[in-house]
Amino acid sequence: MAVASGRAEWSSLSSEARPAARNPFGVLHIRSDPSGAPCLHGEPLRSLSPPTPLSRGCGGLEEHRRQVMELKHIDIAHLSVSPVNMRGITKKPDLTNILPSVRARGILVPLIVRPGAEDGGYEIVAGKRRYHAALTIAEECGDIDPLPCAVMEAGDDAAALEASLIENIARLDPDEINRCESFTRLVREGRSVEDIGLTFGLTSLQVKRTLAIGNLLPRIRNFYRAEKIDVVTMRHLTLASKAQQRDWLALVDCPEKHAPIGTQLKAWLFGGSAIAAKVAMFDVANYAGEIISDLFGEDSYFACADTFWTAQMAEVEKQASFYRETGWSEVVVMERGAYFNSWEYERCPKKKDGNVFVSVSHRGEVGFHEGYITMKEARQRAKGETGSDTPKPVRLEVSAALGNYIDLHRHAAVRASLLSEPGVALRMMVAHAIVGSPLWRVDVERQRAASDAIAESVELSESEVAFDKARHVVIDLLRFDPETPTVVGGYDGEQGIAGLFVRLAALSDEAVMSILPIMMGEALAVGSAEVDMLGQLLGTDMRACWQDTAVLPDLIRDKQLLTAVVAEVAGADVAEANAGATAKVQRGILVDCLTGSNGRAKVENWLPKWFAFPPSGYTERGGIGCVERSGRMAAFFAPAEIEEEPAMREAA
Repeated sequence: MAVASGRAEWSSLSSEARPAARNPFGVLHIRSDPSGAPCLHGEPLRSLSPPTPLSRGCGGLEEHRRQVMELKHIDIAHLSVSPVNMRGITKKPDLTNILPSVRARGILVPLIVRPGAEDGGYEIVAGKRRYHAALTIAEECGDIDPLPCAVMEAGDDAAALEASLIENIARLDPDEINRCESFTRLVREGRSVEDIGLTFGLTSLQVKRTLAIGNLLPRIRNFYRAEKIDVVTMRHLTLASKAQQRDWLALVDCPEKHAPIGTQLKAWLFGGSAIAAKVAMFDVANYAGEIISDLFGEDSYFACADTFWTAQMAEVEKQASFYRETGWSEVVVMERGAYFNSWEYERCPKKKDGNVFVSVSHRGEVGFHEGYITMKEARQRAKGETGSDTPKPVRLEVSAALGNYIDLHRHAAVRASLLSEPGVALRMMVAHAIVGSPLWRVDVERQRAASDAIAESVELSESEVAFDKARHVVIDLLRFDPETPTVVGGYDGEQGIAGLFVRLAALSDEAVMSILPIMMGEALAVGSAEVDMLGQLLGTDMRACWQDTAVLPDLIRDKQLLTAVVAEVAGADVAEANAGATAKVQRGILVDCLTGSNGRAKVENWLPKWFAFPPSGYTERGGIGCVERSGRMAAFFAPAEIEEEPAMREAA
């Protein structure tokens, strides 16, 4: 069973040592030279040299680890995937691009294996996809020849993990999460950042970026792997502490709050605008607060905005005092976030009592604008050129604290006034939901489909057509652009919420109420418990709006499930008679029954159990999202237990 066909040395392959071109089937060819020794792209396996990075002026590793491998053919029954395999042991890999070549030519590249825990067994360190392709062919043909394997000597897990990484990187790039998790495991096994960089031909910064992703909480990494967050959000989360990561996940789980993503996430992490260390006027080396480096950018950021502003504004005041001491008439520190627009000022040198204006942006940038006066002051000086003294700038009537006092009391009074005006409150709420504000954010459900066929099926359904028709009625009612795709976010007037409120105030209560279902429908999340609750509450009947004889049958691939569905549609006898038929035949029977084709009676108003409110399944295996969500909602629809009054019990 295990016939040795030669011995070969294995060594780390850098990016320079990888083949320049890939086999169209996703595998590398190993063939024999004239002497019969195995060859890789014409180079004997035993003569493969150490990777280029080890001698590229970097000093090299103190010792280059080599491991002698023995080439064997091993029965597939004695093989299993190793826990150190970088592609894991649970998820079945995608075999699309290698299965045709394996069917035609067999396994051309030996799997890298090592002796397993059981006698006679071997663990696959690299070659999981080839192994699963061989399993598939064995199921199709009933048997398969022993697989060629390069057997590593039993060693440490780090060496095996390196072998898995190198072998896979040379063929099919791992996804970012798999790579970072494997690099993290290498560090735990004692590999340094420099070792990993030299082994795989990466810079230290590239390795550190990968390890930073590995430092994220597992659930965040799973979000990225499942494409529930984008790469920008994931990279910004590498700036977060573990506590901040947990706080962010709590926002994700809270149905009443919004978890920031993208550029908003960076502002959330730093308590406002992200402030780069390069804008500091003070000596960063003496800064007492925490500074966080962004491994995916060139900047570092201050972790605490308040601590930064305390130090920054102290330096601004020092510079302002210097200007005053050197003879400038006045130093004006502008309100934070206010822009210095030079066209709003007139040049005026120090000897003519010019001022210095200090602009401070929300990002911490400070600008000193020397020798200016405001246009208003310039006009006043022009009028007083007859010799009268130029009046000093008038102090503002209301200070910041007094202004805050006024605003808070006005806000409280208006809020109390709303209590008796529900119609006004309704219109203001609608305006907030459509336009958005610093305290309001409503997102539109994008209805992302897994395939074009599913997207087209939903888009052409009676329900979607009816909703879109009602939506355009509301768009016309609000005088939005006819090409506006959604009501939420559809207002583009200059006056924002106030402008839209004026339009809503001119509408009747009935008209305003007609807008609410469209807004709620646009913001109703797909796959949420709210859908199941509303479906039961409203008595939604899917039979009145759903018909499909093409897309749904093609999506049912499980044989047990197909048999159960055919039994429901065509009858138990038909299902039993075709239980051994292929899935294609069973799907054909299902379509024939739904369309009345090929001599079968047409089944009218059939509704799959998943579509009912409440839904159910066809097997006991579970895993049906809508059924699980509906089960959680069941308590809300259970009949209430009414306790009898004492007088009723006595009468009884």
